[in-house]
Amino acid sequence: MGNALTWLFLVALAAATATRLWLAARQVRHVRAHRAAVPESFAAAIPLAAHQKAADYSVAKTGLGVVDLLIGVAALLALTLGGLLQALAEGWARLLEPAGIAHGVALIVSVAVLLSLLELPVTLYRTFVIEARFGFNRMRPALFVLDLAKHVVLAAALGVPLLVLVLWLMQQMGERWWLYVWAAWMSFNLLLLLIYPTFIAPLFNRFTPLADPALAGRIEALLARCGFRSNGLYVMDGSRRSSHGNAYFTGFGAAKRIVFFDTLLARLAPPEVEAVLAHELGHYRRHHVWKRVALMFVFSAALLWVLGRLIGEPWFYEGLGVTGRSTALALVLFVLVAPVFTFFLQPLASLYSRRHEFEADAYAAAHSSAQELVRALVKLYQDNAATLTPDPLHSAFYDSHPPAGARIARLKGVS
Repeated sequence: MGNALTWLFLVALAAATATRLWLAARQVRHVRAHRAAVPESFAAAIPLAAHQKAADYSVAKTGLGVVDLLIGVAALLALTLGGLLQALAEGWARLLEPAGIAHGVALIVSVAVLLSLLELPVTLYRTFVIEARFGFNRMRPALFVLDLAKHVVLAAALGVPLLVLVLWLMQQMGERWWLYVWAAWMSFNLLLLLIYPTFIAPLFNRFTPLADPALAGRIEALLARCGFRSNGLYVMDGSRRSSHGNAYFTGFGAAKRIVFFDTLLARLAPPEVEAVLAHELGHYRRHHVWKRVALMFVFSAALLWVLGRLIGEPWFYEGLGVTGRSTALALVLFVLVAPVFTFFLQPLASLYSRRHEFEADAYAAAHSSAQELVRALVKLYQDNAATLTPDPLHSAFYDSHPPAGARIARLKGVS
């Protein structure tokens, strides 16, 4: 039987869904309206055909995003008010002790598997239709299946023990269980940061030391100027799966690594690679990773505190279509519906991220070459078919990086 939470949930879901559909429609209209001409600031560097390819790619991705959104909304309604979550809980209760940890793990894993299966056709279409149509996909079906199997095994090996610990803490630690769960979650994420470079990433890609001595010397000189010490320079075989290129830092402390996609090195000149790396160094020197980790921990602590207030309230379960009560049901319900109520915080997160990107660009301009970074970014925009003309509101809401025009204009202002 519904209550005030039911209506609040439906209103919030309708508002979030309508906003996302409206923003998607704006993006498609805006990109199509500017498809016929390259923006003046890029006209000398990017051909019209490449600009139109980026527009069509953006439209295709946005259209698939709408399909993904509608599937997700239907699944959420089916699991909650549609009674599917309650049915799964009752089904597992016939085999396992209701409200026990094994029952809770089985229930949550069932929901995760169901949602993953619903997401699979979208992922397949994105990879083998859209990415292939625009010349980016290099992944063969066999590699896709192998990657999927590895992800499943890794999720089971890491996720199930964490889930058992979380459910045990929720049951055994009294009213302050949420604080213990937060500490476990924080420790788990820090552990992942530590082990990812050497244990997880190599399961999916090959990492070889950078073999170009001239480029390595240039990079080492940049690192020395910036006072940065790493555990090595590596090239990742990203071309096995995609022609998109990138560079990144991974790990922390003595495990820090600098990783370049092989596709990036094949496309950019050494001074441009140096400028891209200087940007990544800017993220490190401005402590952006740790700031984001700290923000995530604060946000997760707040959410767990809210769940701690809701877990004992019958109206919380009943309002979301569940008649039973357990720690696992509370946890999965909260994880399912929390994004609906926090959706309108997305622009703040995007703004925070774009601010970090501008700071990293400024650092790169001060320690390398703003002109080389501009040249590198223009090449990457073209190679990755990133639209140069996003809808301003869509971009402000979602984009973690500044629009191309704003970013290039700021860099040219300091060059």
